[in-house]
Amino acid sequence: MAALAGETRAILYGFWLSSCSWRVRATLAYKQIPFEEKSIDIVKQRTQMTDEYRKLNPSQKVPALIIDDTTLVESMAILQYLEETRRTPSLLPNTPLLRARMREICETIVSGIQPLQNIGLKPHFSIEEQYSVFTKYWTRRGLQTLEDLLQKTSGSYCVGDQLSMADLCLVPQLYNAVTRHQLKLEEYTTVSKLYETLLKEKCLSDTHPEKIRLKKVTE
Repeated sequence: MAALAGETRAILYGFWLSSCSWRVRATLAYKQIPFEEKSIDIVKQRTQMTDEYRKLNPSQKVPALIIDDTTLVESMAILQYLEETRRTPSLLPNTPLLRARMREICETIVSGIQPLQNIGLKPHFSIEEQYSVFTKYWTRRGLQTLEDLLQKTSGSYCVGDQLSMADLCLVPQLYNAVTRHQLKLEEYTTVSKLYETLLKEKCLSDTHPEKIRLKKVTE
C-alpha cells in the first residue's frame, strides 16, 4: 500500500543533517507517504529552542511529524507508528527472532551511538578537542558492536535480505561518522559493505542530506 486513500500530506519538522530526521524521511519515502519537510535549524538559528516549536515537541529536538491529525515525536516511535498504520511495504522481518535482531541493531545505533555523538553535547565541553575525543570513542565502540552483530545477521541488508528499520537507522549514523567525525569505515568490513550498498537504495538516496541541502538552496 502506498498513501492511504484521501490522506493529507504529512508535515515533517526536521534538520537536513539530522540522522534522526533522515530515518523518518526515508521511512516516509519508502512507504510512499506524501509529506513536506519544514526546516528546523538546530545548529545556527537554533529554532528548536523557540516557545512555538516547544509546543510542537516538548523535548525541543528533531524530528516531529504531523500525521493523521496528531503530532508524533521521537524517531523510533514515529517509525513504529508508520509501520503499524501502513503495514506495506513492511520494514519488519517476518519472524520474532529476526525482529529481535533488527531491534538489537536499532538500539545499538539510537541508544549507544547517536546520543553520545550528538552535536547538542558540544557546548558542555570546555575544550572542543575533548568533545571530539569523546564522540569518536563512543562512535568507534558502537561501530565495532555493529560489525559484530551484522556479521551474524546481514544478507543483502542488515537482517537477511529484507530492508528493515535497522537499515534506515544504520545509514544516517554512518554518514555522520564519515562526514562529521571523519572516521574511516574500512576496518569494519561488514558495516562498510552494507553502507555502500544501502546508499543506493531509492528511499535513502532520494532523501539524502545533500539532496535536502541543495533543495533548500534552490528554494
